[in-house]
Amino acid sequence: MIEYHNSRPAVVIGPMGRLLTADTLPPPDTSRWVASRKAQVVVAVESGLLTLEQVLARYNLSHEEFASWQRAMDRAGVSGLRVASVRYERAARRRSGPAHLRLVPG
Repeated sequence: MIEYHNSRPAVVIGPMGRLLTADTLPPPDTSRWVASRKAQVVVAVESGLLTLEQVLARYNLSHEEFASWQRAMDRAGVSGLRVASVRYERAARRRSGPAHLRLVPG
């Protein structure tokens, strides 16, 4: 059952299948962002638990950083938020060269 306060959900199901509330989100002073914490924050915004503006202020994030978390999670789920995954993707892009110089098969 989902409870609503002021037309926002008070409880949502988090990325790991556990209940997620504003109180169970990572603390505002989080300095070590592991994949599961990033995923909780992304789910909080996407579910309406918190607004994007609230998350950016609470965690001192930039729009670009949060958007990169969203893209990584959309592309590969929670595992896409791992630092090693991001490094691997950047290295793969570097090996394939700049986007405007890549050959398109066909």
